[in-house]
Amino acid sequence: MANSATRAAHSRPVRLIAGVFLGLILIVAIAVIVVWLAVKPRKLVYTIESGSIQNFNLTNNRLNATFNFELRAYNPNSKVSIYYDKIETRVLYDDTTLAFDNVEPFYQPRRNVTHLGLNFVAKNAELFPGIAKNMRVDKNSREVELEVHVKAKIRFKLGSVKNHRTLRLLCAPLVVHFSSSRNFERTPCDVDL
Repeated sequence: MANSATRAAHSRPVRLIAGVFLGLILIVAIAVIVVWLAVKPRKLVYTIESGSIQNFNLTNNRLNATFNFELRAYNPNSKVSIYYDKIETRVLYDDTTLAFDNVEPFYQPRRNVTHLGLNFVAKNAELFPGIAKNMRVDKNSREVELEVHVKAKIRFKLGSVKNHRTLRLLCAPLVVHFSSSRNFERTPCDVDL
């Protein structure tokens, strides 16, 4: 009998600790739900609006060209603004990086659309023979399929609270025409936050 009384005395603190722990979890869960309902976060939307190629020259498996794209960044949130601190971009063909660029940091207010010019210059970029051959075929067909990758260090700002994240965008397939008379088709980007 004394043994069961001892067990009961020892189980009370354990139950109390478990109850306090569960209570704290419940309070945090309710706080997260209230904040989420107040903020109503919406997904950021990115699209490539236009694309072109200038000064294209592929000789001896070496590429010289300028690739220009317009990236549209839409922040639909009414309470969250975004700081883009470091932005690295690159353009790829058949999983091969042709050129890269860094974009100047910027601030995006709430409910804002920002247009960014992405300008990639491939200067004497050496391509594998198979990649160069495929690109020549695409040049003869007057269009090429490219990808734009973006990696950015961003901060979400809600009031005085800032949350640091890494944003990754994959914008593909981007069908770019060598003829300026053909229209570019707007392409959505996959967003990974």
